[in-house]
Amino acid sequence: MYNRSAIIYDAIYRAQGKDYAAEARKVCALIQQHKRSNGKSLLDAACGTGNHLAYLRNEFDVEGLDNSEEMLSVARKKFPDIHFHFADMVDFEIERSFDIITCLFSAIGYVQTYPWLVQAVKSIERHLYAGGVAIVEPWFGPGDLDIGKVNVTFVDEPEMKIARMNINRVKENVSYLDCHYMVATPKEILNFTETHALGLFTHDEYTQAFKTAGLEVVHDEEGLDGRGLYIGKKAVS
Repeated sequence: MYNRSAIIYDAIYRAQGKDYAAEARKVCALIQQHKRSNGKSLLDAACGTGNHLAYLRNEFDVEGLDNSEEMLSVARKKFPDIHFHFADMVDFEIERSFDIITCLFSAIGYVQTYPWLVQAVKSIERHLYAGGVAIVEPWFGPGDLDIGKVNVTFVDEPEMKIARMNINRVKENVSYLDCHYMVATPKEILNFTETHALGLFTHDEYTQAFKTAGLEVVHDEEGLDGRGLYIGKKAVS
């Protein structure tokens, strides 16, 4: 998925002004409000290059999980003291449990289908301690994504210039982001494309997925960046 763009991922979101520190503070506040287990172990599922973990590690014992070796390679170089797992959030198996499992920046959309959404939430529930909490940031729902709109991000850093352009299309409740990149460094200029496919799930589908997995679910309408959050709470006993 991020085979070629992983090494420029951080530069793109720096240019967009994504505030990982502020988002981590909101996540910490929600954890304090909803978690009932006694520990502070945290797994970030679909962690990408680990940018949320850079701040969550100040409060928790963190680990990361992603199914992109390229993204994990970047994360491991930035955070050599954090343990990262190569696994898919749909069916991951780790021989331990956690007090908190997060899945942020709408990465849950990459499951694409409702059965896989349910399976992903079940995998999260299975790795939570009693009293633990899951925090999932959704992707857009059906009808919420601008179709045909041209989006562009420009990166202007001393040793790198990037233009990323994309348009969005939808087919059978899956959104496709067709991204075109031009990347210039002192060594070369590269052009490449990527297509990201993310499922468009309704509020009821997210809620039912948590309930099917046996989690009490709370919906935070605003969330970290206007997309909302789903907070799943595992029973204490």
